[in-house]
Amino acid sequence: MCLIVFAWRPGHAQPLIVAANRDEFYARPSLPLAQWPETPQVYAGRDLEAGGTWLGIGAGGRFAALTNIRNPHQPVAPRSRGELVAGFLGEELPIDQYLAEVREKSPEYAGFNLLLGTTDALWHFNSHEGEPRQLTEGVYGVSNAGLDTPWPKLLKARAALSWALADPRPETLLAMLGDPTTAPLAELPDTGVGLATESLLSSVFIASPSYGTRASTVLIVHADGRRHLVERSFGPYGGHLGEVELKI
Repeated sequence: MCLIVFAWRPGHAQPLIVAANRDEFYARPSLPLAQWPETPQVYAGRDLEAGGTWLGIGAGGRFAALTNIRNPHQPVAPRSRGELVAGFLGEELPIDQYLAEVREKSPEYAGFNLLLGTTDALWHFNSHEGEPRQLTEGVYGVSNAGLDTPWPKLLKARAALSWALADPRPETLLAMLGDPTTAPLAELPDTGVGLATESLLSSVFIASPSYGTRASTVLIVHADGRRHLVERSFGPYGGHLGEVELKI
């Protein structure tokens, strides 16, 4: 995942609303959102190269999602970050215990942001900061830096989510996730990848011949435990490949 905006509202009729884009090379094989046969309580997409996932839900109201931290100079890590999401969804450990384990082994992974939630708590962990944080009620965003780092696409998507909370609908949130507008050059961050790449990556929805938004996912969680998931999949140049909708 490279952009996640979300509203955490404990006690609300819809306590968690998530809108997220997974950006990845199109050549990396993956499967769309589905129930995992070997772990039937898990519903998520799947990275076929390493076996993990970028966003999903599990039993007991469990939710997890991940973004990487952009750093072109970091070494190749021995383990895949997607296993952190899959591990939480398939286990029953409380969040604080699971995050204690993640904290200990985080040096084995390239930089990441990890969101973990249950019916009554939502936590964020940034591997560069090293301290898990339980989130209070609010509207948040995370891309490829820290939580709420004010990159243009994060600010735009978070504002759009805030506006949509009066009547959150999957179609509205998916339209927001499909915005291809790049940011003005003067507003781009400098993450060490060069101006042309910074510009390409500055839009909410990324499309190019080799790299871009592979999946747009919306999750709406209801206070009674019902969960509504919609995922759209994309190929090179942003070509639409399909859509999956689950009500669980």
